[in-house]
Amino acid sequence: MKAAVVHAAGQCPVYGDFTEPELITGESRIHVTAAAISQVTKSRAAGAHYSSSGRFPFIAGVDGVGRRDDGARVYFVLPRAPYGSMAEQAVVPALHCIALPDGIDDVTAAAIANPGMSSWAAYTERARLKAGETVLINGATGTSGRLAVQIAKHMGARKVIAKGRNAEALRELADLGADVTIALTDDDAALERRLRDQFAEGVDVVVDYLWGKSAERVLIAAAKAGPEAVPIRYVQIGSISGADITLPSAVLRSSAIELMGSGIGSIPLDRLVHAVGDLLRATPMAGFKIATQAVPLSNVAEAWLADDNACRTVLTMGAA
Repeated sequence: MKAAVVHAAGQCPVYGDFTEPELITGESRIHVTAAAISQVTKSRAAGAHYSSSGRFPFIAGVDGVGRRDDGARVYFVLPRAPYGSMAEQAVVPALHCIALPDGIDDVTAAAIANPGMSSWAAYTERARLKAGETVLINGATGTSGRLAVQIAKHMGARKVIAKGRNAEALRELADLGADVTIALTDDDAALERRLRDQFAEGVDVVVDYLWGKSAERVLIAAAKAGPEAVPIRYVQIGSISGADITLPSAVLRSSAIELMGSGIGSIPLDRLVHAVGDLLRATPMAGFKIATQAVPLSNVAEAWLADDNACRTVLTMGAA
């Protein structure tokens, strides 16, 4: 079968042949129609993600959309290695498949599942977001962050604060539900004032897609300006700005910040799959918006290099 094959760590997947998988007990065979290029997919291909096996070659892709042998249309996640989702077929534990509602097409489902799940699971499983609370999104202008704004509003957040570098994208976020936008600028003093003002007014939940220096500034501002002894649930999701931070110990001693992560390992897999299902069922009704571009699987190498965080690239394998 045709697939996007990764032959060594750090190499782009190449379009080529791979042996068809054989089913084992408890699995479903998926005839794949769509699979998105995501940050976790790229990180796994580079051998840098904490869930990477380190064994090559393998087929890229952690999730996708397709039809089971019985014709049912499903979203699926975490195919059995080395069979990733970017192939004509994948084999997946039956419990990792979710029936898709009629109101969402294959490309949209493949595009939205991973980035949307990141905040949906963070809000429901880690932060336990309640209606009427205030949410700050650190890194709101990327695909995941834009969905985090929309999902927070859908879940009843009273106020959503969107922080990011892209000024045009920040303006667009106002139409997607952001009540306040904070631009990442070179003026550290102005940025700190904006952050302190928001924390002084009250922030209940922070979801962080950036980490690095950006997270340090947010955490320090939260500790300095947040109301005394009032918890701030800080959920770390991504590390686009850096894998490490330097945090003064006083930040945690002098505040009620609750620092936690959200992802594979911090949430049981069955709960992550459940979160994706809830997201996909909510999408047609809520009208979550995500920019997508569909590209044939045969163009995976070019699409991989051109992919950015502004639009979700979806590889298609037949009618989608």
